[in-house]
Formats: sequence, C-alpha cells, structure tokens
Amino acid sequence: MEPPRAPVLTVDTLLQAAGNALRALFAPASPNRAPPDLPDPSPLAEAERRHVAGLMRVNHAGEIAAQALYHGQALLARSQGTRDFLLQAAAEEGDHLAWCEQRLAELGERTSLINPLWYAGSFAIGAAAAALSDRLSLGFVAETERQVEGHLAEHLGRLPDTDLRSRRILETMQSDEIGHAQAALSLGAAQLPSLVRQSMGMTSKIMTRLAYWI
Repeated sequence: MEPPRAPVLTVDTLLQAAGNALRALFAPASPNRAPPDLPDPSPLAEAERRHVAGLMRVNHAGEIAAQALYHGQALLARSQGTRDFLLQAAAEEGDHLAWCEQRLAELGERTSLINPLWYAGSFAIGAAAAALSDRLSLGFVAETERQVEGHLAEHLGRLPDTDLRSRRILETMQSDEIGHAQAALSLGAAQLPSLVRQSMGMTSKIMTRLAYWI
C-alpha cells in the first residue's frame, strides 16, 4: 500500500498559516476553554511579582513555540488523523497562551519581545519534521511535551507559596502537556535520536533564559 503523500500547498493553506501566525503573535489571545478555577490574586512583594512575571513570560513564550510547531506540522501532515490531532493540540495550547497572557496582564507585565523569533524557528522545525514523516512529527510532539512538562514542574517549585493563582494555571497546563505526549505516543510517535533531544533541550534553555528577561 502506497504511504500517504504530503499535502500540496495552495494559496489558501499558506494564507491560513500566515493568519495563524499573526493571530498567535499579535492578536489578544482568547481561550476556547474557561481558565482553571482560579483563587483570587494574593499580594506579592515587588521582587516576587517580577519573578512570577518572568516565569509566566517564559511559559507564554513556550506556548508561542508550541503553537508554531503544531501549525507547521499540521500544514504538511500526511494523514488526516495526524492533522486533526495536531490542530486539537494547538487549540489547547492556545488556551494556555491566553491564560499566561491574562496572568501577565494581571501582574502588569508584557509578553516576550522576541516571540516572533520563537514562532518562526518552531514553525520551520515542525514543517521540516512533518515533511519527512508523520511518525517523526509526532516524535517531536512527544519530546517537546516531555520537556515542557519538566519545565512546568520546575516553575511550580519556584513560585511563591502564596501565588496559588499562577500555580493553578501551571498545574492545568502540565496535565494537558502530559496528555498530548501520551496521545502522540499512542499514535505511533517515533523515538527521536539522542542528539536531536539534546539539541531541543539546549534550545529550550536559551529560550527560557532570554524570555525571562526580554
């Protein structure tokens, strides 16, 4: 049986990809799901406020990258099932994006100034992986979500004990990321080579350090 071929790119699909990018980067994020049942904000000292804002800016930048990765993968996915999964995951990451953006606004802070760089790089990686095979593309989903889940666990440990509002957001995001990784594995995700996983980890560390401040 002949394997599914990569979809033919049309003007409509390219315009849709451009629209996805513009919405993710420049339009106010609007969640499809209501945010987690959030407690009222707790007073934070100024140093705590800046620290929490830095963590939430990192998480927002990570969601920008996840949106881009999944949009790039969906653009060139070979099977409709894989494409549907990627678009559903992207929609849930869009919820995370909105929750992080709203929390940053509550803290009186902005999103990362270099989000366009994260989007462009992640979109290119996603499209390249999907152009090779769906299994490889799903492998990037599984590994990305594994690393993101680890970052979220670290951030939960670094939040002030009194900031239950940010904690609830990150816990909900963490649960979703674990679900995305498990779903990708169940769909046949390939195990990425060790060098690729290490490169992804190093890139993530660079993004984390830059987005915390910029």
